[in-house]
Amino acid sequence: MRSALISGLFTAVVTLFFAVSATAVTPDQQQHVDGHHDHEHTEASEGFDITGVIMHHIQDEHGWHLFDWGGHPVSLSLPVILFTESGLTTFMSSEFHHDVDGKVVVEKNGERFTYYHGHIYYANAEANDHGAFITYTEDHKVANAKPLDFSITKNVASLFVTVFLMLLVFLPVAKFYKKNPGKAPKGLAGIFEPLILFVRDDVALPNIGEKHYKRFTPYLLTLFFFIWFANMLGLVPFAPGGANLSGNIAFTMVLAAMTLLLVNLNGNKDYWMHMIWMPGVPWPIRLLLAPIELVGILTKPFALMIRLFANMTAGHIVILSLISLTFVFESFAVAPASMALTLFIYVIKLLVAFLQAYIFALLTALFVGQAVAEHDHH
Repeated sequence: MRSALISGLFTAVVTLFFAVSATAVTPDQQQHVDGHHDHEHTEASEGFDITGVIMHHIQDEHGWHLFDWGGHPVSLSLPVILFTESGLTTFMSSEFHHDVDGKVVVEKNGERFTYYHGHIYYANAEANDHGAFITYTEDHKVANAKPLDFSITKNVASLFVTVFLMLLVFLPVAKFYKKNPGKAPKGLAGIFEPLILFVRDDVALPNIGEKHYKRFTPYLLTLFFFIWFANMLGLVPFAPGGANLSGNIAFTMVLAAMTLLLVNLNGNKDYWMHMIWMPGVPWPIRLLLAPIELVGILTKPFALMIRLFANMTAGHIVILSLISLTFVFESFAVAPASMALTLFIYVIKLLVAFLQAYIFALLTALFVGQAVAEHDHH
């Protein structure tokens, strides 16, 4: 009972902190983060812009916003790494001075750069009538060219933090098992052994088979814990958490691509035969089914990519939307219901963070099992 109360209190405090940080948008960001230009003021932008606030907090950034102090944002500066015609250009994101509307220019190696809504562009030689070094097309899109951007953004930094946490946890676990074979686990090993055995015995073994499961268990363990740690870190509303790493389509695409390569590079003769030239099927039907099966090779990892991306992004949007209700209605009477619903969804997100890691690992094991299975042909 005591532990439940402590857990509930901690979750409530974290949720409250999330609420404060989620709505901590400077007036300048509030005005511009929704993609409108200086000359496109609307009545909606003068009030609380819920869409702008949500998009600001789920998108990737070149700095890690910590909090506001005296109406000014305080951020952790991250390295900007650009590849331009002049070669490699590096500087810290703080040189943009929290610029969101293209009014600050950074000059490096004879080239000029400006920052506009999460993207770095080549800056014009002169500012326009609104003080921005940006040119717009007729449909109000940015016309400036962009350099190749290899910067350490918030999501990339969160990825590094996730890897560091995994090494911090599992190197001691591996060391314990190496020095104490056959002994009951203690410490971190005792905490994580049930999950390790769960992935091995309930994910890898039944889906891949006893003959091959040991080869792929390390990958499945890494995949499961990497996604789970990233999901949980994204729910922490302060640095080094709060990044929407699992809600980044590029991140989920890379994980899905790794599964695609693993499955098809380990596919045996039976796998490819059933994929291209199905035994026991009339050849006209084979010609019809082969393209469908080949398309299925790509749809499987595509489903993995979209499922993780959509579920994690949707969770962040729901939480931020519920938090914003108090500010949308401009009434503290809404706050109790808003916070109660936010707390409920936040607890659900803790479960979803685990489930999405489990489902990704489970489907990967299922696809691998299909690729290495041996069939009897009659």
